[in-house]
Amino acid sequence: MPLLGKVLSSVALATFATPVLGEDDFPIVGTYTENTPCTGDGSNVSRVTITDRDIDSAFGLCTILSRKRQGASFAVHVECKGPNGNQMLGDVNFTPRDDKTVDFSDLTQTYKATLHKCPD
Repeated sequence: MPLLGKVLSSVALATFATPVLGEDDFPIVGTYTENTPCTGDGSNVSRVTITDRDIDSAFGLCTILSRKRQGASFAVHVECKGPNGNQMLGDVNFTPRDDKTVDFSDLTQTYKATLHKCPD
């Protein structure tokens, strides 16, 4: 096999063996506490659990309808079911920070919080 063929085969193999990190990745998946560092059992602290499909918090369960990376932030369109059974659509933003926290806000900046990641 010519040298170019060997090089291209190696590049192709490395490409398939390497995980692809693209725009669809959602690196904020995890459990967080709201506005307070995660310590102890957290029984007296509001917890937020984010998966690639849902956001579960004291507000209620929100289904992620779409998400889009915008620079360092994620714009997320959600459908939420509140504690009283109310349903609503909304847009929220998540911005991961270097200190392992995530800034959260709704589209109109009416509500803002800092989410502190809990150990797995």
